[in-house]
Amino acid sequence: MNNTAALYPNRVNIINFIRGFEPREPIDLLEPVREQLALVRKHGLPATWLLQYDALIDPAFADLLLREADETQEIGVWFEVVQPLADKAGVPWRGRYAWDWHAHIAFTVGYTPPEREKLADALMEEFRARFGAYPQSVGSWFLDAHTLAYLSDKYGIVASCNCKDQWGTDGYTLWGGYYNQAYYPSRRNGFMPAQTEAGQIPVPVFRMLGSDPIYQYDARLGGNGQSVITLEPVYSGDEGGGGIPEWVRWFYEVNFRPEQVSFGYTQVGQENSFGWAAMKEGLTDQVELLAAARTEGKLRVETLADSGRWFRRRYPLTPASSISALTDWRDEGRQSVWFYNRYYRLNLLNNNGEIRIRDIHLFDECYEERYLRETCPDRYSRYDTLPVVDSALWSVGEGAAGIAPVLYDDEGKEAPLSARSMETDESVPGELTILIRLDGEEELRIRCAERSVSFISERPSWGLRLSWGETAELPGIKLSPGAIDYTYHGHSYRVHSTARMTAVSNGIDFRADGRELTLRF
Repeated sequence: MNNTAALYPNRVNIINFIRGFEPREPIDLLEPVREQLALVRKHGLPATWLLQYDALIDPAFADLLLREADETQEIGVWFEVVQPLADKAGVPWRGRYAWDWHAHIAFTVGYTPPEREKLADALMEEFRARFGAYPQSVGSWFLDAHTLAYLSDKYGIVASCNCKDQWGTDGYTLWGGYYNQAYYPSRRNGFMPAQTEAGQIPVPVFRMLGSDPIYQYDARLGGNGQSVITLEPVYSGDEGGGGIPEWVRWFYEVNFRPEQVSFGYTQVGQENSFGWAAMKEGLTDQVELLAAARTEGKLRVETLADSGRWFRRRYPLTPASSISALTDWRDEGRQSVWFYNRYYRLNLLNNNGEIRIRDIHLFDECYEERYLRETCPDRYSRYDTLPVVDSALWSVGEGAAGIAPVLYDDEGKEAPLSARSMETDESVPGELTILIRLDGEEELRIRCAERSVSFISERPSWGLRLSWGETAELPGIKLSPGAIDYTYHGHSYRVHSTARMTAVSNGIDFRADGRELTLRF
């Protein structure tokens, strides 16, 4: 175990958030909370309980927590807008039901900035009246930057959490962000990691739900957006999920490796509106595994607020983090490595020998979110960052977008490249090196540094190819001397390259001048 992992171990938050209404079907909303509380107390584990306003004002929920939760349990708020909160804040209610999950109704983005402040004030004051102090943690599937900064500046919250990356699930798109762990958001964009202390909200935002690092990115699209392959115990489909014991054990192994760029993290728990019967088996299994891993010293289980305080003491700026899924729970020959810091994120996939960078997104604290000043007009909300490579959204048919290494034979023709395996090295602070062992004795190294990605090959003649399909999500892309210029949602950005670049049909060829090729952001 390296020194970083020993000093700053893997961390887990058990976060269960609590709704007071469920208009879609009759269900006992109190039973899951009672059973979840009994489960964590049985194993002596701390947990965080985030109350939506309708549950906050219902004595059945608040009294249960006041009566049964000891000092190891944290009580905070889940910030979705419900009719009683809107009424309390004097904000017009437009929902179909007392809780309406559509983005422009349930979330702060559906309200003007002054209305968001009124809603926040009403929520925080009600919490203080019930529990005697303001909450330290505020969670939501997504919070706009104005509201998050307001909660930080006025109420001094120390931690927040938001939804995993997903495309269109339940109408919510969050795409291109910090894939896991935590980041300090920009004051202009609640989804965007900031680059400077002056530009950031000093509240770490932890990514929830635990996404499958191999398969969630390319999860199938349907009428409700992407399917869900996460640690949530109610999901147990063929693709994977938190209700499948084999998948859970693989996920824990992948996320809580002894070697980490900074620290490993995941969130365990489930919202009560799924009902206890649906989550009981999977959640019980996960909590038992956590308790055993904690006893063995493999991870630390703590409240969201405690993680937030630790993060703020340790990191003045967003640290680099990673996930290295070097085994495939399906045994289909795939490996996936994620690296991200406050400047960019990158994902490399080994698809049974075929190597491809399927994702690079840049982070810029000046890229303003859509809802900083305006309201979300309908149920389809969207948060994103700045795409450089996006296989999930730029691929057409069988042609996969991305950046692939290319070898050339003596006549300059492309020769196939086949990988036998990938390994990672986290020994340099803040960096990640990926070692790709090719057929034969050759190797390809990819070094992810603070503002660059370098490719080092032993071959004298090689390069990269960036490919894309003509899709609606493709940004403006054009070559400049020594750089690629992008335009996305009115924002311009640039990637520099040490290679000789040539535009080809739906792509760019990068020809290495020597054994190293570097992209700088």
